[in-house]
Amino acid sequence: MASKVVIVGGGVIGSSVAYFLRASDPGVQVTVIERDPTYARSSSALSAASIRQQFSTPLSVQMSLYGIEFLRSIGERLEVDGTQPSIDLHEGGYLFLATPAGVATLRENHALQTKLGADISLLDQASLQQRFGWLNTGDLAAGAFGETGEGWFDGYGLVQALRKKAQSLGARYVAAEVVGMTLDGPCVREVLTSNGEKHACDMLVNAAGAWSRNIARMLGIDIPVYARRRSIFNVSSPARLAACPLVIDPCGVYFRPEGRTYICGTSPSPDNDPDDLPLDQVDHTLFDDVIWPALAHRVPGFEALRVENCWSGYYEYNVLDQNAIIGAHPDVDNCLFANGFSGHGLQQGPATGRGVSELILHGRYTTLDLSTLGWQRVLENRPIVEKNVV
Repeated sequence: MASKVVIVGGGVIGSSVAYFLRASDPGVQVTVIERDPTYARSSSALSAASIRQQFSTPLSVQMSLYGIEFLRSIGERLEVDGTQPSIDLHEGGYLFLATPAGVATLRENHALQTKLGADISLLDQASLQQRFGWLNTGDLAAGAFGETGEGWFDGYGLVQALRKKAQSLGARYVAAEVVGMTLDGPCVREVLTSNGEKHACDMLVNAAGAWSRNIARMLGIDIPVYARRRSIFNVSSPARLAACPLVIDPCGVYFRPEGRTYICGTSPSPDNDPDDLPLDQVDHTLFDDVIWPALAHRVPGFEALRVENCWSGYYEYNVLDQNAIIGAHPDVDNCLFANGFSGHGLQQGPATGRGVSELILHGRYTTLDLSTLGWQRVLENRPIVEKNVV
């Protein structure tokens, strides 16, 4: 068992690993190296911060089922000195909409999700119109709605709560950038940081998010994870949508309430999704050409919209299959990876932190087996097919 663990990246993944390690074994020395302690450019703080069980692969459903259990009990779990954190969890549900062409997939996914314990209702066109009267259902055939266990929360608040709890348990956070590593054959012995420090380690965890590729390169490993910009728009409208969930249109555009306004977005087309685009350059063309027309079609009340604010954050995008890569690479003996969540990191963070801590402390998963997300599928070019990528 490793006695000195260095975690690169202090976002939701790295801080979750740090929390579970120190909570499980106070004897493990944990150092978290975070290049931006303000989290101003972190994916955790800039995301739409939501959670769902509506996936098409069993493990993703199970990870998010644990995620909602964790979020519901965050006050008790992450209490520090009598103060319980709040992340404003709002279980407003996800609503996946389908045209006739998508009904079979929606039904297949629904069967899997409910079998695993997710509280999802399958709604026909008439039921959609009855429950969500503000929707244009003319071209829809069905929808899947999360009655409980799905919704949105304060992502920045979650990161801060995990970080503060990990620190209270004895994890050390270092504000610096990793600039190099000392290797002894297939083992990492030291991590070198921009402040001139050297951090000895028995185990290294790469939880560097959108910058994980740089860390992997220092180990001589090529990881198929790239920083892909995703723009989010906060809009106001005279429309008041009663009981509005997070809605996923068949075209891929999403929207959800944010107080008295709404946030919305979509992924750009594959031919217009390069790596490492500047975060301070929001893709307004995507809003004008794709998002707004889709919103106005789906919700007639959204024909009148005004952009109040907008920002961009990075997906740590796994180009192989948009699923996380969790576990060891065969070329390095003492490094665990937790990268490539492709927009699912906040909701899968608790299950990932617990799982990675189990690998460090026990050499195996003792709760939820995450091994299908390991490196083997990457090295063998066997992508996991997830149908509900958002």
